[in-house]
Amino acid sequence: MNARITITLIALLLAACGGEAPQSAAPVAQEAVVSESDRINAWFAEKNEQRLVYSPMELTTLNRKDLYDQVDDFSQEGTREFLDWHAGTIDEMRSEFDYDALDLEAKTSWDTWVYMYERNNGINQFASQFYEFEQMNGSHSLFPTFLINYHKVDTEADMQAYISRIIQVERALGQELEKGQANAERGVRAPRFAYEIVIDESRKIISGAPFDNTVENDSAIWADVKAKIAALVEAGEIDDATAGALTDGARAALVDHYQPAYQAVIDWLSQDIANSDPEPRGVWALPEGEAYYNQLLSYYTTTDMTAAEIHQIGLDEVARIMAEMEAVKAEVGFDGEFLEFLNAVSSDQQFFYSNTEEGRQRYIDETNDYYDFIREKLPEYFGILPKAGLVVKRVEAFREQDGAPAHYNQSSPDGETPGTYYVHMSAMSANPTYEMESTAYHEGIPGHHMQIAISLESTSIPAFRSQTWYNAYVEGWALYSESLAREMGAYEDPYSNLGRLSNEMWRAVRLVVDTGMHAMGWTKEEAVNYFAAHTLVPIESVVAEINRYLVIPGQATSYKIGMLKIQQLREHAREALGDDFDIREFHDVVLGGGALPLDILDRRVNNYITATLQN
Repeated sequence: MNARITITLIALLLAACGGEAPQSAAPVAQEAVVSESDRINAWFAEKNEQRLVYSPMELTTLNRKDLYDQVDDFSQEGTREFLDWHAGTIDEMRSEFDYDALDLEAKTSWDTWVYMYERNNGINQFASQFYEFEQMNGSHSLFPTFLINYHKVDTEADMQAYISRIIQVERALGQELEKGQANAERGVRAPRFAYEIVIDESRKIISGAPFDNTVENDSAIWADVKAKIAALVEAGEIDDATAGALTDGARAALVDHYQPAYQAVIDWLSQDIANSDPEPRGVWALPEGEAYYNQLLSYYTTTDMTAAEIHQIGLDEVARIMAEMEAVKAEVGFDGEFLEFLNAVSSDQQFFYSNTEEGRQRYIDETNDYYDFIREKLPEYFGILPKAGLVVKRVEAFREQDGAPAHYNQSSPDGETPGTYYVHMSAMSANPTYEMESTAYHEGIPGHHMQIAISLESTSIPAFRSQTWYNAYVEGWALYSESLAREMGAYEDPYSNLGRLSNEMWRAVRLVVDTGMHAMGWTKEEAVNYFAAHTLVPIESVVAEINRYLVIPGQATSYKIGMLKIQQLREHAREALGDDFDIREFHDVVLGGGALPLDILDRRVNNYITATLQN
């Protein structure tokens, strides 16, 4: 996880309709409730603005240029200062407002504000257990990715702010390094493979011009700098002399501040790697490892499930999905055992595009075709649709990894910056075509892009709720979307349906191997073997996935737990409402309030059911 704790926010609950009050009493009572609720909502808006000051980078991802020349404070002291501020706002809220005088939605905001603090404060108690440098969420790749993709340059001042941020990377990355060194002194180190990947990625980040002028190729950050300055000249915002000055300033910032920061990380990791574990173990082996893992499971699943309970759910789901995959095996007429079938499909070259630019472009083009198909079906299943567009891109070279999972970067609240579905394409053997459809639906539409864009673009819920991220909800929705797409007419090819089932199996297997490695003493080899025996996932991706679970323990369990909850709530609503059940309304209820912890999502759906039955 990132060392800087990200605030997770709860969205609006749907209020159930109450019975009519006597005419003489209704206006007075309603006025009192609305007045106090409006007052606290204004207070929440003010506090959210104060919250955002602690993260200039979050402001930028929201397409705002406040504090545009600043980078977050990544120190533990900075995190503690933020949490102390949040605790203070709770004291203020309790003294300034009457909880009993609030309506249901405002009470939910109150409870959410408290929950946010308790959740983040709880995980911060284990800050000394964090792996500061790892291949999934390490800040070493955060900074160039952020500057290239989110820092827009429309004016000379924007470019000056960009240069200021380049300079501040030295401080921010240094803070991460200090925390990593302190944790290492306590015996907390990422596995050796993570050291190796981070060293390699960091070297790539500072490879090429202007860091090495003996080569012709530009580094990713330098290419971005030059492109953004050139765009200013073309737009008539600056003249050639100003462009030259900005270019010189950016070169100096990169060489004098940015490069030394990365070199310091490379030097320390190269020296400390000898102390890392070449045979990675789960977090059970860390000091207070069991308590830490339990906190992580709570943080990511937003439930109080134990590792043993999650492990058993995983085993049950693996058995169920395997039966469905067996049915596909019969459908395509394969004569052989289940593992033989998986091996035959996963090694059949007809399901892989060439490892060339032509093959990569074909993958992107066909993914866009899937999106064109599903967009036409959306109005039949959703009332609320996102404004922001979606683009499909190859991951930048400096952070691309063979077999690493695809991922999504959010759009902006105003819809101007599109969402991005990123695919690792350095090894096309890790991108089989039978999984292309379900992965596209998961990452884009109707998955991550649709859910996150709708939340960010919403004007009907408070801003602090629309900027939320609860893993079980967000990833649960994306996994639910994979199966929903089948209802919408996707997966006409049985092998694409097999890929969908393999992806669902992948998430079920996660419950087994994540808890197995971090709570039950499984080795990496045992986890890899179990994963490979139950999915179509290429071995490169299997290893990358297990490496992922080892460095961000607990996170992978959230997908299936969230999906199962959404499916359970949909079935509950269908049974309760009968002929009045409307799939469009259900989806709008689930998506319309932003991301939610699963228990509050449960309450929201039940409020919707009650309101519908009363109408």
